[in-house]
Amino acid sequence: QLSCLVKLVTLHGIPKDLDSYPKDLLLFLSPSDYAATGSCRQYFANIGKANLDVLQRESSQRKELLSEALECLKISSTQVNKENAEILGRLVCDLSGEYIRSSGGNLLKQLSQCDSFLPDQEEAIRSVISSGNTTFGAPAAWSAFTLNVLSGLIPVFDHSILQKIPK
Repeated sequence: QLSCLVKLVTLHGIPKDLDSYPKDLLLFLSPSDYAATGSCRQYFANIGKANLDVLQRESSQRKELLSEALECLKISSTQVNKENAEILGRLVCDLSGEYIRSSGGNLLKQLSQCDSFLPDQEEAIRSVISSGNTTFGAPAAWSAFTLNVLSGLIPVFDHSILQKIPK
């Protein structure tokens, strides 16, 4: 339905008010389509707020979106800073464990919005959390607020992490 709607909306060219359309619609446009109305950074900031699950997790379309986002944001290594993590939004759900480890705690807030993780992502999340080298600090220093922010990651925590969190 969304891909049909995009065809209808873009029948006479790309509308100038594209940002006012539902974010999920943008999943079916390319950054070059969007370029006439804004920057690729703005496009991916909007994509990061969309429901990526409209596209299958391992689909070529979703992989292409992530690849184009990394290129747009000039992320050439596996390290993603906080600003780029904010722009990527839910796209971080598709980053490999290598990106999660290299980025330290920069991705945790966005990762907590993901519905599911692959095994290498789960291992990386546990590794980053266990290190304590995040803005959230070690699990032993966490508060209810911290747990609330990271609530989407709780199912990934193993016993060694859970037992350190203060009651």
